[in-house]
Amino acid sequence: MDLPLHLIWLLRALSAVSAGTHYHCNSPLVSTLPQTSFQSSSQPSSSYAAHNAKLNRRDGAGGWSPMVTDPEPWLQVDLRERMEVRAVATQGRYDSSDWVSRYVLLYSDTGQAWRQFRQEDGVGRLVGNVNSEDVVHNKLSHSVRTRFLRFIPLDWNPIGWLGFRVEVYGCSFKSDVADFDGRSSLLYRFNQKSMSTVKDVISLRFKSRQAEGVLLHGEGQRGDYITLELHRGKLALYLNLDDTRLRFSSSRVAVTVGSLLDDQHWHTVIIERFNKQVNLTVDSHTQHFQTKGEGDSLEVDYELSFGGIPLPGKPGTFLRKNFHGCIENLYYNGINVIDLAKRRKPQIYSVGNVTFLCSQPQLVACTFQSSSSSFMSLPVSAPSAIMGGFFIRFQFRTWNSDGLLLFARMNPEPQRLDLQISTSRLLLTLHGSALQRSEASAGHRVNDGLWHTVSLDTRSQQISLTLDNELPSTIDQWEQLEATGSFYFGGCPSPSCNNLTPVFQGCMRLITINGQPINLNHVQQGLLGNYNELQFDTCNIRDRCLPNLCEHGGRCWQSWSSFSCDCLGTGYSGATCHTSIYESSCEAYKLIGSSSGFYSIDPDGSGPSGPAPVYCNMTDERVWTVLTHNITAPVRVQGSSLQNLHIMMLNYSVSAEQLRSIIMRSEQCQQEVLYSCRKSRLFNTKDGRPLSWWLDQSGHRQTYWGGLPGVQQCSCSLEENCVDMNHFCNCDADTDAWATDTGILSYKDHLPVSHMVIGDTNRTGSEAIYHIGPLRCYGHKSMWNAASFSKESSFLLFPTLQAEVAADVSFYFKTSAPSGVFLENLGHNDFIRVELSSPSVVTFSFDVGDGPAVLAVKSHLPLNDRQWHYVRGERNVKEASLQVDQLPLRFLEAPVDGHHRLHLNSQLFVGGAASQERGFLGCIRTLTVNGVTYDLEERAMATAGVSSGCPGYCSGPGSLCYNRGRCVEKSSGYTCDCSQSAYGGPTCKEEVSVSFDRESSVTFTFQEPFSVMQNRSSQTSSVSRGSSSSRAREDVSFSFITSQSPAMLLSVSTFSQQYIAVILARNGSLQIWYHLQTHRKPDVFSPILSSLADGRLHRIRIHREGKDLYVEINQEIHGKYTLSSDAELILIKSLTLGKVIRREDLQEDVVQAGSKGFIGCLSSVQFNHVAPLKAALLNHGSSLVTLRGPLVQSNCGALADSISSHNLRDQAATINKEKEQQGGESRSDVAIIAVLCERGHLITNTMDLSRTSDKLGAEDCDLRSAGIVETGVVTAAVFIIVFILAVVTRLLHWWRTHNSDDIIKEQRQVNRTERHLHNSLRDNMKEYYI
Repeated sequence: MDLPLHLIWLLRALSAVSAGTHYHCNSPLVSTLPQTSFQSSSQPSSSYAAHNAKLNRRDGAGGWSPMVTDPEPWLQVDLRERMEVRAVATQGRYDSSDWVSRYVLLYSDTGQAWRQFRQEDGVGRLVGNVNSEDVVHNKLSHSVRTRFLRFIPLDWNPIGWLGFRVEVYGCSFKSDVADFDGRSSLLYRFNQKSMSTVKDVISLRFKSRQAEGVLLHGEGQRGDYITLELHRGKLALYLNLDDTRLRFSSSRVAVTVGSLLDDQHWHTVIIERFNKQVNLTVDSHTQHFQTKGEGDSLEVDYELSFGGIPLPGKPGTFLRKNFHGCIENLYYNGINVIDLAKRRKPQIYSVGNVTFLCSQPQLVACTFQSSSSSFMSLPVSAPSAIMGGFFIRFQFRTWNSDGLLLFARMNPEPQRLDLQISTSRLLLTLHGSALQRSEASAGHRVNDGLWHTVSLDTRSQQISLTLDNELPSTIDQWEQLEATGSFYFGGCPSPSCNNLTPVFQGCMRLITINGQPINLNHVQQGLLGNYNELQFDTCNIRDRCLPNLCEHGGRCWQSWSSFSCDCLGTGYSGATCHTSIYESSCEAYKLIGSSSGFYSIDPDGSGPSGPAPVYCNMTDERVWTVLTHNITAPVRVQGSSLQNLHIMMLNYSVSAEQLRSIIMRSEQCQQEVLYSCRKSRLFNTKDGRPLSWWLDQSGHRQTYWGGLPGVQQCSCSLEENCVDMNHFCNCDADTDAWATDTGILSYKDHLPVSHMVIGDTNRTGSEAIYHIGPLRCYGHKSMWNAASFSKESSFLLFPTLQAEVAADVSFYFKTSAPSGVFLENLGHNDFIRVELSSPSVVTFSFDVGDGPAVLAVKSHLPLNDRQWHYVRGERNVKEASLQVDQLPLRFLEAPVDGHHRLHLNSQLFVGGAASQERGFLGCIRTLTVNGVTYDLEERAMATAGVSSGCPGYCSGPGSLCYNRGRCVEKSSGYTCDCSQSAYGGPTCKEEVSVSFDRESSVTFTFQEPFSVMQNRSSQTSSVSRGSSSSRAREDVSFSFITSQSPAMLLSVSTFSQQYIAVILARNGSLQIWYHLQTHRKPDVFSPILSSLADGRLHRIRIHREGKDLYVEINQEIHGKYTLSSDAELILIKSLTLGKVIRREDLQEDVVQAGSKGFIGCLSSVQFNHVAPLKAALLNHGSSLVTLRGPLVQSNCGALADSISSHNLRDQAATINKEKEQQGGESRSDVAIIAVLCERGHLITNTMDLSRTSDKLGAEDCDLRSAGIVETGVVTAAVFIIVFILAVVTRLLHWWRTHNSDDIIKEQRQVNRTERHLHNSLRDNMKEYYI
């Protein structure tokens, strides 16, 4: 939680007073330095010496240049003392073709253990020169306090050589330093017994060579405490303000900031607290949080300790590991603690040996940079005189889970020994002759970025491996071994090591061989051993997960050169978990062909709100979004009064923020309130004072029960049908008989109902029953929010895009113009733009500082065809992507060490550009940026050349085309393009069904090998997506009817021996097989154990996103499963429906189902954007479609669906009354009817009339055409009999229903009232869930 603004100013002011501020720090620091302050890697002659590299000077050859043969040139400047550096400037060598175009800046306090300067976005490269004379300044994003600077050229003039003249700008830096040796501390003692503060500012700078140690500690008798310590290289702050739960808890919760803080470099820490609000800052990273204690003040007794926590009464004894390193400029609420200690003031007590000069020795490390060619070889020294073998010890740190640490050839040949990191553990392998080998392992997660110490000893009969302080792991030697040749660290040049890969990427230090330390400077100078692709005097490790650029709670994982995001369980996908895996509304689900059911919607897309579980009730007229709450049953109230109110809080299935978002985006929302009463009034009949009320979403009291706010009336008054017209509500008649008031609350600003308050049920015989229905909303206001641009010079202006780290832009457009800019936003140098660059090409371009990046998608058909087209562009720190309609998704990887932040400062131009050229002519609708939909219509009303809305049949909110069908404008109407749909007909609503025999199959061969990755759509399927960051994805949907098991429904095969199979097992249960990795067993899932081979229509939807698999059966069963791999289907070969000829790569159960084929009806089959049944029926001669066996077009899916729908409507009309009389029992029948059509074509229709155990021979029904033709006469007779039985059954059912009504009318009034409540609830359930 952020601090209030005025408090931040106060704390910053205190920090400035305590630490001091340099108001002028921009003086040149190099121009006055002596020649001895300059060093370089080499120089061709004294004329090119390093001391000539002063800005604007022409001494010697006019600057510094290294020898042409210098493999690693550098220029070093000694500022003579620690300075605060704010900027650097460079020139090329005077009057020459020698200059540096890009370089890296290193800094160090001692001339060893260098650290690379990086800008705030992590970029370590600085821009150099384009000629020899112009001065290029680079202002550092954060100042550096250092003595030594080293300039390392990266790129230079390609037709010349490199040359440098430099200047450094800053000022002197003074500090008070204390050195802690790991056994010492400073105690700051208060003047009184305890110190109680409501605000604190503590600032300090530290550098450490260890990953653990207490920097600050204080505690009080009340239970308050504050502890700041290093833990695993991170800074942890423990803070408690009178929280009794934490006081007696053994597990204290810390707030952690920073990483790799044991790097022997200075780090700045600031703690700012005001009451419970706290800011903890380490370097440039700040964590805002609020303490959980009950108090606002921090009460510390006697003293604060710095550098450790001394044990009371035993000086020099510490409770926890104390700090080993240096602290400077330590301020506590404006008090310079180190200055007091240096002046031996009585407030400071020193424990142990605290000195005031940072004399910490530097540990020299080297960095293995390359992922393929880095290595260091060191000669094998003489073995021990007493015993053969060798002893090696070193330290390493890395992020990589695999890498070679050490390799040695052994004598006798061909034995060899290698030590490597394998799957985050140490693995030692002794290789003998042929296949003989022995292994030992140690540790776990050694790739955590921390320093680890490893020892390898072969001097005894066992080879021992020791990691850190763990017990050694051993390997028995077959014979006494001796190393020959060289020891190879980090990698090995081929062919010496038989191409052992991967090589090690990370840092090493403190290498000793047989007790002799290795001088890495000698290695660098070529005096010892050999090396390749190494950096010396630095450990160039960086934490790419700090800050965490994974969004929406995604978990960051990193290697040496990159990071990745684990989006599992977040509800988002993509390289940085930016993109929601759910649709934004129920309307969006309907547009892609989904039907009523439970869904997760994400109203703000990539915004912060997250997905919300809802029920989508999709009718022909409207799409309702239904949000339920915890009070689903009617609530009976007795004994309440205005002094003793009955208060019921309603908790909804989504958060308050999500509720507001859904309500605001909807056209209309409503919520039904039902209040049944007996001697329980809503309003006092004398003065009109409310006796019961409800609270709205803001907690405000509302007293209206339908109609307009502010009017204390019920619906019966507005409709003029109250029982007693002298009152505004039925319940206000205050009679002994039961009465009911119902109302529909529809004022969006007040919805939903958050609390129900009842206050008049305390009289004798007084009672009330109320029920609050779910919140129901329909309409998506922004779905068809559009603007028309009629002039090239016209555009709409919106605020600057908030797109520094990540942004997504999506919209629909239609135009007849050949080109035009959809939107553009500019910065000083950065920009982002989406445009139609030609009639068939959409481009997405941007520049974040690495030069312009361009993504283009080309359509094989013109996009200026006056039809709606969808565009979505996304850019984040990992990649950029562009989607146009259903065309292949285009990706562009971001540079590994490139700039991250997009800096924009102009307004966002929509429909044009800042230059007012290349403006867009046409319509744009549903413009959404980072989950926020822009109101184009409102801006258009006040802009010349732009009008609200867009003309055309396909520009309104009505669903003209269904099931992914695309509305196509015509001059006098519209048509539906069903090419992307598994359905057909004028509006893409007619199911495409085919009846299969045992030998029947349909095989769709993909025209060319392709990857599912390239066909990933930005549109979501109706099944909830997974959350993996992988691009692997499949969408499968189909319907089927069969009585056969086992059976093969659908199979997909690839050229790489992968496959997907959907089968019915022997018991008729559905099984889904995924075989993604050929060396592993396939994943098998059974979403439902009951048999689906029951002669009824079943609808199946399967969706995969990475490792997550979602399955929906009959819109009732929803399952989520996790695959063992997130691998993509590589080079899809074919999709087959029905019988599959035996293949070697299939498992036995799949082979058996494939050999049995499928007998029955398949309908509306879709795999991604392929509809194989439509392809088979519409493209008989196509080489892509192969047909085998008898296949007959059918309408079984549509007829079964219509019959089911008809029966549902019939049953809904009587279900409540039947359940009251029969205890919920129901009966139904099933008939399977086969009808012979004209011209010998067979059409099989399956009608699911109802559900019962009598299936009228469904199990024996054979859909093969020959058998049906032979039994046509019998079938016709059966049809007539079943029809007569159905009519008689309906008449009997009608008679029983009317009899039941007579019986019910004779029951008591109270029962009638309660039944009315239950019936209303059932009606709601019928409407929402059936």
